[in-house]
Amino acid sequence: MKFDLLTKDPQSKARAGSITTDHGVIETPIFMPVGTVASVKGVHQRELKDDINPDIILGNTYHLYLRPQTEILEKAGGLHKFMNWDRNILTDSGGYQVYSLSANRKIKEEGVKFKSHIDGSYHFFSPESVMEIQRTIGADIIMAFDECTPYPCDYRYAKRSMHMTHRWLDRCITHLEKLPFKYGYSQAFFPIVQGSTYTDLRQQSAEYIANAGAVGNAIGGLSVGEPAEEMYAMTDVVCSILPEDKPRYLMGVGTPINILENIALGVDMFDCVMPTRNARNGMLFTAHGTINIKNKKWEDDFSPIDEMGMTFVDTEYTKAYLRHLFAANEYLGKQIATIHNLGFYMWLVREARKHIIAGDFREWKDMMVKQMSQRL
Repeated sequence: MKFDLLTKDPQSKARAGSITTDHGVIETPIFMPVGTVASVKGVHQRELKDDINPDIILGNTYHLYLRPQTEILEKAGGLHKFMNWDRNILTDSGGYQVYSLSANRKIKEEGVKFKSHIDGSYHFFSPESVMEIQRTIGADIIMAFDECTPYPCDYRYAKRSMHMTHRWLDRCITHLEKLPFKYGYSQAFFPIVQGSTYTDLRQQSAEYIANAGAVGNAIGGLSVGEPAEEMYAMTDVVCSILPEDKPRYLMGVGTPINILENIALGVDMFDCVMPTRNARNGMLFTAHGTINIKNKKWEDDFSPIDEMGMTFVDTEYTKAYLRHLFAANEYLGKQIATIHNLGFYMWLVREARKHIIAGDFREWKDMMVKQMSQRL
């Protein structure tokens, strides 16, 4: 993997760059649609490629390990071939899923024992086994196994957890050295900064992660319920320590406003289920604010879903028609809303990139944050 930092915004810490892997170029800043179980919910790969057009999507180690299972993925020749996706894929390590299973897991130094949400069977993830699973899945970028702490989190717990994440990182690195690539292309490995919302812990963790010398770095344990100001403060602290010549990935973030504010702090990569999950509940993101398409006010609004026309659905269907589909509980409504939201997120990060290159990102970002705060 190669990262080129092309330009920096004069009024903020925003950067435009490009990541090159064996599956192509990723222009940053970038948003990665979440394809949890080898599918971006409700979207065909053809629509994903031709209409939404992301350079990279995300797959989920925990879910893919349970279903379809790694043996099937290996027989298929890896996740790219299994799901017919020839662009980049990043897999998370399962650390966040294990965190979200709080009632059904036990964390120890060796790793995490957890109960499957599908059939209740018991499984064990260690830093070593997670590296093996991700090798077999075959993503272009793979993540270190970490513990994601909840919010709020006691200082002593956060500190203990952070040190364990660091020890797990060392084990991941040692084990990866013994594992050859599987499908004729290489994988890049990113460690993850933890430390909850404690500045001193975030600084320590960022230094430890920076010293690991990986080709890219991630920031985890944010967007787990803390106020946005705390997220931004922690991101700022970490970005000031992580090396400038390597991509920075903020995991699980967030709203369109969160994304723009974190780009301004020096983050390059994002992923979040929000555009797809909110779409299925009838919430549409636009450059002028959010729309709850279920509201009666759209019942006889025959204007296009979004006149800006980021994807084909925006101009092919009206607000009144989309509202009708949601009222009738038609699957097509959820699909249309999903394509719109993902198209909007891709437009947003690409527009941010254009403004960083033009040198007026800060001004544009402030205007967009104000506009997108509105409920339409």
